[in-house]
Amino acid sequence: MTPTIILLCFLAYTALLFVITWLTSRKSTNRSFFLGIKASPWFVVAYGMIGASMSGVTFMSVPGWVGTANFSYMMVVIGYVFGYLVIGNVLLPLYYKLNLTSIYSYLETRFGFWSYKTGAFYFILSRTIGASFRMFLVVNVLQIFIFDAWNIPFFVTVLIFIVLILLYTFKGGIKTIIWTDTIQTTFMLLSLVMSIYLIIDSMGLNLGEMIHKVYSSSYSNMIFTDWSDKRFFLKELFSGAFIAIVMTGLDQEMMQKNLSCRSLRDAQKNMFTFTGIMVFVNLLILFLGASLYLFSSFQGIQLPARTDDLFPVIAITHLGPVAGLVFLIGLISAAYPSADGALTSLTTSFSIDFLDMNKKTNLTENEKKRIRQRVHIAFAVILLLVIVLFRAINDRAVIDKLFTVAGYTYGPLLGLFAFGLFTKFAVRDRWVPLIALMSPVICYILSEYSVHIFHGYRFGFELLILNGLITFVGLLILRRKTGLKSKS
Repeated sequence: MTPTIILLCFLAYTALLFVITWLTSRKSTNRSFFLGIKASPWFVVAYGMIGASMSGVTFMSVPGWVGTANFSYMMVVIGYVFGYLVIGNVLLPLYYKLNLTSIYSYLETRFGFWSYKTGAFYFILSRTIGASFRMFLVVNVLQIFIFDAWNIPFFVTVLIFIVLILLYTFKGGIKTIIWTDTIQTTFMLLSLVMSIYLIIDSMGLNLGEMIHKVYSSSYSNMIFTDWSDKRFFLKELFSGAFIAIVMTGLDQEMMQKNLSCRSLRDAQKNMFTFTGIMVFVNLLILFLGASLYLFSSFQGIQLPARTDDLFPVIAITHLGPVAGLVFLIGLISAAYPSADGALTSLTTSFSIDFLDMNKKTNLTENEKKRIRQRVHIAFAVILLLVIVLFRAINDRAVIDKLFTVAGYTYGPLLGLFAFGLFTKFAVRDRWVPLIALMSPVICYILSEYSVHIFHGYRFGFELLILNGLITFVGLLILRRKTGLKSKS
């Protein structure tokens, strides 16, 4: 495929999103930007959330990760199921009961001002870094296969991508994203299925034979029993549950879509339907990863130095133009939901949690709109800068780095919400930011020296659980005997 053809495909897909944006953003208001007027059909939200949760990271990084981690990621996915059950039965009822726009305002009700701002800050930090990681993957592929051929700098490529996302989310907000996510999920799933079909066809096999080959290979290893291994199945199972809780249940981006449903019952149906589809899709992605490695061995293809590059290299340079086109559409479909949702949720959190937009009755609707749009542009610029910085320091699979960072930044959120939900203590609110800062620092030190301190034990994704536990203990030390700040 030539760079021109790839660019035309990218622009055609983007044009489709702008059509959806035009249809969904008419008569938009600040409330529809944040919550879609609470009129989103639950089944549409559930289906669209697949694309948002997978993102370009899962689509491109997880298949390459199979080479070193095998199918062990499936234990993380099984853990997700338990985490989503907690979200549907514990967190969603709480959010609907309090009628929240920003989920972090719960912390103000429960503990006070500083706890609230600490929670919102950690979300903004987590989502900014996470969204940048995800967008980096896609932009880097566009750079390699399109813009390098025309000697266009990486910074300009990122700028084009960010501007496009900014334009189609600028007006419609969450209402637009719910419907664009649906289109993007469809294209992503079609791309996965078509990629697997093209690989199987190129090897002269049928589906049953490929399933047998994958099952018989070492790539299908799912359960690792060495307790010191980062892939130890119990670590991944528990980590998956808590990753789901924090990266979905305590994440404004993902919960904003659930809160746009008509009722709690619809939001719960959305969450449980999404869970079932998510398990199947992740298994499909791991199967694709094993198929890519088997195809590489079959064809004698030298594996790329970075595992993230395996899927694009094989699809674009070894499977023919159709496979390259299918991969590109799938990657763009997986990338846009994580980018547009992140930008919208960051705008929502900052506008509500730090600018108190929902409390300022002295501002007109147009004044609020102007403030929200300025915040939207500001976060677009921040994402641009972080992506450029990340390219300079990236040295391993993005999925691995994403979960590592999540362990540090989402841990305090986990501790704060757990303490609020499962104890009746109030805390010395002004000291909460210090606890939330110390916890990741302690975790980093323990992670760096765990082999020496714990006789060979290496922390994996369970670092998130440890971080939340340290925060919880710190809040326990700060507890007050006067009881709850107010009932929640």
